[in-house]
Amino acid sequence: MRLRVRPVARLAGSARVPGDKSISHRAALFGAIADGVTEVEGFLESEDCLRTLTAVEAMGAEITRKGPGQYRIAGTGARGFTEPADVVDCGNSGTTARLLIGVLAAQPFHTVLTGDGSLRRRPMARVAEPLRRMGATIDGRAQGTRLPLAVRGGERVRAIEHVSAVASAQVKSAVLLAGLWADAPVSVREPAASRDHTERMLRAFGARVETGECRATVTPGPLRAASVRVPGDISSAAFLMVAGLVAREGGVRLTEVGVNPTRTGIVDVLHAMGAMLAVETAAPASELEPAATVRVAPSALRGTTIAGATIPRLIDEVPVLAVAALAAEGLTEVRDAAELRVKESDRIAAIVRELGKMGARVEDRPDGLAIRGPQRLTGAHVTSGGDHRMAMALAVAGLIAEGETLIDDVGCIETSFPGFAEAINTLAGGPALVVESC
Repeated sequence: MRLRVRPVARLAGSARVPGDKSISHRAALFGAIADGVTEVEGFLESEDCLRTLTAVEAMGAEITRKGPGQYRIAGTGARGFTEPADVVDCGNSGTTARLLIGVLAAQPFHTVLTGDGSLRRRPMARVAEPLRRMGATIDGRAQGTRLPLAVRGGERVRAIEHVSAVASAQVKSAVLLAGLWADAPVSVREPAASRDHTERMLRAFGARVETGECRATVTPGPLRAASVRVPGDISSAAFLMVAGLVAREGGVRLTEVGVNPTRTGIVDVLHAMGAMLAVETAAPASELEPAATVRVAPSALRGTTIAGATIPRLIDEVPVLAVAALAAEGLTEVRDAAELRVKESDRIAAIVRELGKMGARVEDRPDGLAIRGPQRLTGAHVTSGGDHRMAMALAVAGLIAEGETLIDDVGCIETSFPGFAEAINTLAGGPALVVESC
């Protein structure tokens, strides 16, 4: 599929973005290994999250869809997972693969995980190495660092204190999940704080978790079922926030957006850029995660520096922040973001290349990029490269470009934001984004 984008001057109205992707994955997985029945509302029915549901169902969990975003998950308990009859296909979902490897590291059977072409290129060594130290056997392509991977849990899960070289919620989560079956408490230390959805949800499911600055420790033990209401995904909301800020007229209101402090780097950076952006805290979406209404209005943005501990709190939002930087006065720099090289695509290279087709001048740096604005964009023929964040960032760029923009390979948007085009069109008051068959 491709997306035809027409520029618009005004974006106005209210929208609710789909459920948080990270929380939806965890609700499915935690519910599957817990004792009892977990009820989930607001589950993100995207391709990635549905892969996690399919995977745990293949290992014995009973999944019932009760309605849009509503699921009943009958868990298998701590020792209830069974060996799947076939290879488990994680599609494009790195979260499915990495978190599942953590659980499988403690299961006494053999599992093979694979994924699509993009996921098979993504590194798995950061997860596999600590899990091998915990007793798992993990083998596969590139010395066991690329999918497909064969995983067999150890007879005994050894407790470790893992020092992660990068701040990665997926690495941390995999180790902590394996730690539920360990012979003593398991700890993970990071160089900066990564998103803490796993720690929050483990507590909600009855686990004993202790956290400190850049450190988390889990005490082994079973989980018990819980009720989970998933708030809107702030990473998806970021595209509508930036679109509303760079529009010439209007104002955008986004309801029930998750505002977990480990995820609100986008809010902090946009405030630093001078954005007219208000976060109106509401009652929590659940006991797990805070939520709020976010309002934005067209703003005269200015450049800023995005680096250090802020990066893990907005790593998925960098492509759309690049669009904001193109509309801002002065220099915007992104540093310490080499992790962008190993996402669904090399996002640094993709930002430089695809926005460059629209006339943007973006400096490619080993661990980030630099943009001096404001710059005028011209509609062009671009491609997402199969990366959902790039597809949506290019669509936002197309809204402020001169002339039409054609974006190839946009089916990937379903990975995280089903209904993205409809949301933009509602705010635009007409067909600004038109999905076409190739």
